[in-house]
Amino acid sequence: MTVTRRAGTRARPLRPGREPAGRDAIPGPPLRTLPVLISKLWRDRLALLSDATAEFGDAVRLSMGPKTLYYFNHPDHAKHVLADNAGNYHKGMGLSQAKRILGDGLLTSEGEQWRRQRRTISPAFRRDRLARFAGLITAEIGTLAGRLDAQAGAGPVDVTAEMTRFTLRVLGTALLDADLSPFGDLGGAFDVAQDQAMFEMVTLGAVPLWLPLPRNRRFRTARRHLEDAVYTLAAERELGGGPGGDDVLSLVLADGHGEPSPGRRRRMLRDEMITILLAGHETTASTLSWTWYLLGRHPEVAERVAAEAADVLGDREPGGGDLPRLQYTTMVIQEVMRLYPPVWGLPRKALGTDSIGGYQVPAGADVMISPYTLHRHPGFWPAPGRFDPERFGPAAAGQAHRYAYIPFGAGPRVCVGSHLGMMEAVFAVAMVARRFRLSLPPGHQVVPEANLSLRVRGGLPVRVTRV
Repeated sequence: MTVTRRAGTRARPLRPGREPAGRDAIPGPPLRTLPVLISKLWRDRLALLSDATAEFGDAVRLSMGPKTLYYFNHPDHAKHVLADNAGNYHKGMGLSQAKRILGDGLLTSEGEQWRRQRRTISPAFRRDRLARFAGLITAEIGTLAGRLDAQAGAGPVDVTAEMTRFTLRVLGTALLDADLSPFGDLGGAFDVAQDQAMFEMVTLGAVPLWLPLPRNRRFRTARRHLEDAVYTLAAERELGGGPGGDDVLSLVLADGHGEPSPGRRRRMLRDEMITILLAGHETTASTLSWTWYLLGRHPEVAERVAAEAADVLGDREPGGGDLPRLQYTTMVIQEVMRLYPPVWGLPRKALGTDSIGGYQVPAGADVMISPYTLHRHPGFWPAPGRFDPERFGPAAAGQAHRYAYIPFGAGPRVCVGSHLGMMEAVFAVAMVARRFRLSLPPGHQVVPEANLSLRVRGGLPVRVTRV
């Protein structure tokens, strides 16, 4: 099996911890290459970014018709944009397209509205609640293992679909205190929404949503499906006595009670809950899909994961205290997220003029930080295209630049659910690897698809064998 991507290519990196001084002309491809850039933007966004850094270095100016993208690929650049001067940068390119599905939820809002939303849901992710999540997660892994067992020895199983189904069930039970199964294929609805958002970004909104095209009809149907699920969940919770718990749905409903306008309250509920539904399952499902792909390519790593699970857990299910003991499995997940970070791009818009790495950036500029290329920077990661979990072993602690690895983002907008996501992924991999081997069909080509998240294009077929 092969992966179609461009990684580990040459770059002209800065020395770690060093920035150029006094530069204002950011290099980039000439105007005559515009057709090539547009083609890559449409067909292979990862290649667009990887090729740009390979040819021009860590700061690139990409002029694409009416849009100019200032792309920075050094950890110091990421630190400046995402943390040190985060107040100067709001969400950028693709924001209006993402808002078609997410509205003004936690991923797309700014300022006081974002701070209020973050404060509202943060109690659901407290450490004491995370300990309670362990039992809910392992119960859902048991259900997942049952489905895999039923398909063992049969034809290929789409493990991406299975991981999506699993993470949605965990989201429902752990974060929402609700059963999402009656709402059908929520994962498929989000796939349609992501595809539409990326289509509109690449075409700069040139195709109106009101046109009766099959693509537009699919998107409107998917959006209604998600909205109906949110409103039904809220109505059932209100009928059941209303908010009062510490799950995300109760917290969002309680916060909305302070809004006097029924229309605005309904819109707030819709935006915040659809965002939670997407962010709460998509990134972990993506990470788990790429984990099974890489374990399938590296059976020796899969064997070591299974051996650790047997040694630490035996036949029992893991509890919250087992997470630090599953050290090698955690290293595997960290390395998977280095190679295939679920959030591959962090677009920002500069509110005011700034200097990034000595390069002048004008007010209103679209700025891009990409964890995908940053995690493969040859100045900070030896043999960056190689899968090597030992990069995250105890002996390697503290060797890499803090901002050379940002799978959950960085700064004020770092992912609020990162600890839950790691627990979910580590426990799932340990428990499944202990019972099954997931092998890859020979010759199947795996292609990363950079939509709102970094997915396996077309799903990932595997054969399940009992251990």
